[in-house]
Amino acid sequence: MKVSNPIARIGEDAAANFLLKKGYKIIERNFRKGYGEIDIIALKNGILIFVEVKTRSTDSFGTPFESITSWKLKSLVKTALFYKNLHPSLPQSLRIDAVSVRLSNNNNVEEIEILENISGF
Repeated sequence: MKVSNPIARIGEDAAANFLLKKGYKIIERNFRKGYGEIDIIALKNGILIFVEVKTRSTDSFGTPFESITSWKLKSLVKTALFYKNLHPSLPQSLRIDAVSVRLSNNNNVEEIEILENISGF
């Protein structure tokens, strides 16, 4: 599914390229279920990884990582478990990572950071 917000699309494309360079194998993007969505689903070292991408061009409303609320994290876990149930042949080891993308005023990528295993499951 195509991301309609142009800032989010830039961030998700940058995050996908970043993850590929770090050895992640992307198997799906923008998986949606009624109660949630996962930006990137990938494999690395026998682990099924669900990636939340947060893109910001300003910190006026907090940093990208600060925008991942407990409600959002619960939704990510629920959606990740649903996805895993749909794909039982994928690895049993799971984790949720977050990628922060900061853009300049002209929407060029200034910084990308990753936090691994933000859910602890």
